[in-house]
Amino acid sequence: MKRMLGMKSIVAVGMGTSLVLWVSSKPNRIKLENTFRELKRKIKPSAIDKCDNLPVEKGGHPDPQDIEDNKMVSEGAMYSVKFYDEKKQ
Repeated sequence: MKRMLGMKSIVAVGMGTSLVLWVSSKPNRIKLENTFRELKRKIKPSAIDKCDNLPVEKGGHPDPQDIEDNKMVSEGAMYSVKFYDEKKQ
C-alpha cells in the first residue's frame, strides 16, 4: 500500500513539474489562458452573450398609465427610505 502511495506521489510531482515547465514558455501560457477563457465562457456565458434584447425600451421611462409598475417603483423607494430611517434610529 505504501509503495502504491509513493508511486502516485512521484507521478503527481512529475506531472506538476512538467506542467510548470510547459507553462514557463510564453506561447504555451497564452494557449493555456485562451483555453481556460473559452472553457469559462462555455460554462458561464456572460450577460452580453445571453441577452439579445438590449437595449431595453422601457428602462428609465415608465408609463404614467402603468399602475402596477408605478406601484412597484413607489414601494421599492419606500422600502429603502424606511430601511434607512430604521437604521438611523
